[in-house]
Amino acid sequence: MGLLTIGAFARASRLSPKALRLYDRLGLLTPASVDPVTGYRRYAPEQLEQARLVAWLRRLGMPLARIRYVRSLDAAAAAGEIRAFWAQVEADTAARRDLAAFLVDHLSGRDPDMPLEIRYAALSDTGLVRAGNQDTAYAGSRLLAVADGYGDRGAPASAAAVDALKRLETDGVPAGDLLNVLQDAIGRATGAVHGVTPAGASAGDAGDAGTTLTAMLWTGAQLALVHIGDSRAYLLRDGELFQITHDHTVVQSMIDDGRLTPAEAASHPQRSLLVRALGRGADATADLRLHDARRGDRYLLCSDGLSAVVPGGEIHRVLARSGGPGETVRALVGLANDSGGPDNVSCVVADVADVGGARR
Repeated sequence: MGLLTIGAFARASRLSPKALRLYDRLGLLTPASVDPVTGYRRYAPEQLEQARLVAWLRRLGMPLARIRYVRSLDAAAAAGEIRAFWAQVEADTAARRDLAAFLVDHLSGRDPDMPLEIRYAALSDTGLVRAGNQDTAYAGSRLLAVADGYGDRGAPASAAAVDALKRLETDGVPAGDLLNVLQDAIGRATGAVHGVTPAGASAGDAGDAGTTLTAMLWTGAQLALVHIGDSRAYLLRDGELFQITHDHTVVQSMIDDGRLTPAEAASHPQRSLLVRALGRGADATADLRLHDARRGDRYLLCSDGLSAVVPGGEIHRVLARSGGPGETVRALVGLANDSGGPDNVSCVVADVADVGGARR
């Protein structure tokens, strides 16, 4: 059988000609032949299996960048990557299901009956290379927060952002107003950061200063998450570890657009360049989410001094151990320093448990 026209190949693969042209531009599915004059694409019959795999993965909702990465793997590794992707989809679906249940209860005038509390610990360390610590980590009975400052005034910037949220520890917050309250708190945090950074500086200037911020507010049944920058939040649930924040960095944007693979991003020279942050001239748009808590959940908030240095499998291993939050944050900081400690590192660990149960 000779080469197939793009129309015939589209019908056989169940992909549209428009999709095939996009996948060609992204290097995801390159035609076997392209006419140098007309630009008309032709495909080899043996490419049909590759095209059908792409179509199936798109039906799963997998982003194009991740599909390209999956296609670079051998069959066994690709199967493992698909399994990990679907586990994340199921976790996200469960989170949305929990949110839907919360909204049904709230709008029906019912409060979830969940006699739970959080047990928590926070630790921040300078690391082994930096002269000072620009991170701030905080854990209280209602508020958990990590901020990673940058620039000449990074330390006061991160402290100001977290301090602006601390009033949430004592303010009464109706469950239905959680996200609105956090949105207002981000506005206060932005103003507080501006108050300690140079008035004439803008993003990219030598005097530029600001901070990331990842925080969670506990109400007794839900955790409301606010996130901006590249500090992270993870959830350990039923033995599985999920990253529940999305990095606001240049390289993550390139991954999302299909211009980089995760492996390429790990060594990219701009991997620490933020596209969102709290600081003068920066995009301060925050991600806001609600999480219904479950007994046995463990949450980790950390700066990139941990996540960029310690492999995810090692983080998972430490979080899954039976040690309490205090022991766990010490172990995580120790892992970062054992890996060279190139950056400040901050961790907050919180466990969801029965009220009045035995403390670990």
